[in-house]
Amino acid sequence: MAHTATIELVPASTWETVTLEQCKQLLEQYRNIAQKTGEQLAWEYAQSAFPYDIVTKEDGILLVGKEDRYHMIECRVHDRAVQFVLPKQATHGDKGKANELCKFFAKQMAGKLHLFNGRIMYYYKR
Repeated sequence: MAHTATIELVPASTWETVTLEQCKQLLEQYRNIAQKTGEQLAWEYAQSAFPYDIVTKEDGILLVGKEDRYHMIECRVHDRAVQFVLPKQATHGDKGKANELCKFFAKQMAGKLHLFNGRIMYYYKR
């Protein structure tokens, strides 16, 4: 059974809708931030912080792991929500990275995050 985390846009969110292209841009932004952090530390941090290849599908984005510790994360885009799905074969590393990405996305969108464990985090002003 796959696990799912969802970021919902609410009336107080900074974004009106979510598109596949916006999600790809956020993933690239996350990768760039990790790369700049690595440059400051004189360490190849980007490889560890984002160990995935980005594969675009019609209905979403697949993050395919480059290392043994990581398998796959699926990102599905809906009109006012983004869903991160961990397939049955996902590893603990995938779940940790998916949690990081969910929090990053929710913060950028100022949305409501439903985590994999059922808890809710609010990234908008209430």
